[in-house]
Amino acid sequence: MRKVLYILGQLDDQDVDWMARAGRRVVLQPGQTLITQGAPTADLYIVIDGSLGVSARGLGKVATLMSGEIVGGMSFVDSNPPSATVAAETVTIVLAILKDDIERRIEVEPMFGLRFFRALALFLADRLRAATQSRQGQNGSGNLGAAEVDADELDEKLMDKLAVAGDRFDRLTKAVAAKRS
Repeated sequence: MRKVLYILGQLDDQDVDWMARAGRRVVLQPGQTLITQGAPTADLYIVIDGSLGVSARGLGKVATLMSGEIVGGMSFVDSNPPSATVAAETVTIVLAILKDDIERRIEVEPMFGLRFFRALALFLADRLRAATQSRQGQNGSGNLGAAEVDADELDEKLMDKLAVAGDRFDRLTKAVAAKRS
């Protein structure tokens, strides 16, 4: 769940409340595809509950995403189609927020845009760092170096916002649970 903390720790309470109102609850059954590699998606997703498998052509399964993960962030930033397919492994609930709605919110409230893109940058940097460290662990000597030992540690700057971000995720989860699919 720590991934969502990068996002919610940078946003404020009004931003999170807006996301809960603007988004829609989507329930996926096992095997149901959320994102198809190469096909544009109109939404940014936050995994509320369940698990999603990520696979890429030629590589097979590359990741499992759990509660608190953000899906569709790279495509939001660079407007390229998704580089992987994402499908439910279990019954999964996501909050889907239209990218167009996010862009309109940024136009109306530029400070939201600043907070949102900072949060997205931190999140994507963490994801890239974790993937790189994981790959180095697989291709290296098999010994855990300092980078691998610390790979699951939270950034010190984020620690200050941890409790607030956790409370925001709980509020977001409850708001999504109250919505109908």
